[in-house]
Amino acid sequence: MKENDKIIKVLAYDGKVSIICAKTTNLVEEARKIHDLTPTTTAVLGRVLTMASIMGSELKNKEDNITIQIDGKGPVGKIVVVSNNNAKVKGYMQNPLVELPLNNLGKIDVGGAVGRNGYINIIKDIGLKDPYIGITPIVSGEIAEDFTKYFADSEQKPTAIALGVLVNKDGTKSSGGYRLNLMPDATEDIITKLEENINKAGSISSMLSENLSLEDIAKKVTGDNNLVIVENNIEPQYECDCSKEKFEKGLISLGKRELENIIKEDDKIETVCQFCNKKYVFNKKYIEELLKEMRD
Repeated sequence: MKENDKIIKVLAYDGKVSIICAKTTNLVEEARKIHDLTPTTTAVLGRVLTMASIMGSELKNKEDNITIQIDGKGPVGKIVVVSNNNAKVKGYMQNPLVELPLNNLGKIDVGGAVGRNGYINIIKDIGLKDPYIGITPIVSGEIAEDFTKYFADSEQKPTAIALGVLVNKDGTKSSGGYRLNLMPDATEDIITKLEENINKAGSISSMLSENLSLEDIAKKVTGDNNLVIVENNIEPQYECDCSKEKFEKGLISLGKRELENIIKEDDKIETVCQFCNKKYVFNKKYIEELLKEMRD
């Protein structure tokens, strides 16, 4: 039986450091199967899905959501990932079948696949009149470094981020990440300890593949064995909320004349959800009934 994915929120050094740790192996494997991803694109999309689940877990209200758009002008093209406040995520990329040789470090070339000449765009819909939008240029295309820059530039938060996906012949062996934030009262001594421990800890995917718990990972990364767990019951999942009703609204938005032109040429309209590849078919009779209800 597979162990559920999980997110924990922790405080270290008497509340001077906060860390969110995530295990996302199952949800990344689900994405791999849905989109028929290669090892390269599994690593790319898996890292972004993990980051989205961490950021989504911080949203306050059930109606809130966050959308991550990445376009580094690399071979995978544009990446779009969405998370709600329960860390239910979905995502897609333009070219999911891209596969690149390993980089000169012998690792999956995430940066080469994403590209390094574009941007990260974060859209937070948190119930305000207008959504919050933050845009920062891509640093390396490796995702974690790019989000570190995003938090520094757009949210003015000193942040350390690790994201990793380990892929083998059977699929996703391990996937996860953490985001560590310094509070304003964090001392130089604490910062030095964190830097030392982060360097010694190794990759997040390796720690997960060694079956370390998220709490153990938080201890290893921070060097603090007296952690305070704030929350430990969040279970991130890959979940698409598409429906025929939503696609019907999309058809209506095309306008009456456009729909009339379409059914003159075809006896049905077939739509496909980019996030889960589910198909919705609207036959000619269905469209004709829809047209009767639409105003000119």
